[in-house]
Amino acid sequence: MSRGRPTISISLGDPGGIGPEVLVRALRDRAVRASARYAVHGSSAAMHRAAEATRTEPFWWRVDARSALGDTVGSHDVVLFDTDPELAEQGAEPVFHAAPTKLGGALSFRWVESAIADAQRPESDPRHARAVVTGPISKEAWSLAGKGRWPGHTELFADRFKSKRFAMMFVGARLRVVLATAHVPLMDVRNHLTIGAVHTAIDLGAEACRRLGIKRPRVGVAGLNPHAGEKGLLGDEEERLITPAIELAVRQGVDAHGPYPGDTIFNTALQGRFDLVVAMYHDQGLIPVKLLERDLAVNTTLGLPVVRTSPDHGTAFDIAGTGKADPGSMTSAIRLAAKLSVPAGVSERV
Repeated sequence: MSRGRPTISISLGDPGGIGPEVLVRALRDRAVRASARYAVHGSSAAMHRAAEATRTEPFWWRVDARSALGDTVGSHDVVLFDTDPELAEQGAEPVFHAAPTKLGGALSFRWVESAIADAQRPESDPRHARAVVTGPISKEAWSLAGKGRWPGHTELFADRFKSKRFAMMFVGARLRVVLATAHVPLMDVRNHLTIGAVHTAIDLGAEACRRLGIKRPRVGVAGLNPHAGEKGLLGDEEERLITPAIELAVRQGVDAHGPYPGDTIFNTALQGRFDLVVAMYHDQGLIPVKLLERDLAVNTTLGLPVVRTSPDHGTAFDIAGTGKADPGSMTSAIRLAAKLSVPAGVSERV
């Protein structure tokens, strides 16, 4: 084991979804386990159900989430901080349905908060986490649990770390995409898209590419409207908002270009002209990512003082419990978190 092996905190995601299955399948790989130590916040019942569905022999050390034994996380590859005992004391059973539920929302939200708390611990604390990996949650379940204020992980992390500049980025083998707006209804994008929002996505995205080893990333910026506005004939956001943001980034030394039509820019990136594409809204960026990088891409939140990654898929309630869920994106999320959380100059083994 490398002396610099980091601790990564993981939230299990919705216990009724595929999060437990993809996590069990990802971490049963000894090479993945060797890259870090893992503090998993979740449910023993959900983990064991996932192990049975995937024919996996349990490999984790379980402790009551409230136990001080958790401070010995450094002695084990994978420690599960189990909330089932607390549920039992409350007279509830850890039975999770493959659907959005109030219980699933409350637990998945709590587990994320616990993972964030690990990252906020001082570095001298044995449970300090250098990175957080989040399992897929149901936004509907969060709403049922009274947590609808946050439309997703990205906004919650930004709030808890008081990050004023943040963005969602998706990292795949063929595409890297960052969003200027994220979990916003399509009809409201015009109220959220500003010069600052576009510039933040360009700036943070370029910095993330540098952390990934691309010394001078080439950034392509998509337009908002068909044909990138056709010089104002189909909308003026390109001239009024997007072009000024690109020009500002260029003055700051970023190799940024655009805006280009959203229906052609991704092909241009695939041909090798751009290392990063800046999309204006959620589906503009996510449709090509999920089409071309299915079960491989990783969602990471930029602008935080800690590394945060997650799979690029949702809870997939329709196949939860069947053992069919592909762990590729979760595995990639864990590997990327381990890579980005190892300090410079420290050996890394994956």
